[in-house]
Amino acid sequence: MKISAHMSLWASIVFMLVSLYIAWSGFSSIDATMDAQAQADGRGYAWFWLFLAGVGALSALASWWMLRSGSEGE
Repeated sequence: MKISAHMSLWASIVFMLVSLYIAWSGFSSIDATMDAQAQADGRGYAWFWLFLAGVGALSALASWWMLRSGSEGE
């Protein structure tokens, strides 16, 4: 199955936005009254999803670059 560059671009953008929302939700749910271990776990969870959002952004950027460079040669 082939995935077009347009489909990859939009799927990467959706993945990035969902990951950003989950990371924001994770960071905003950390409460000062939580014990230190729970705060550290919450931050680790949020940072992981922020990393995944970065992967989605890089994938979207690569797809956009392929679309842009492919149309110049044709």
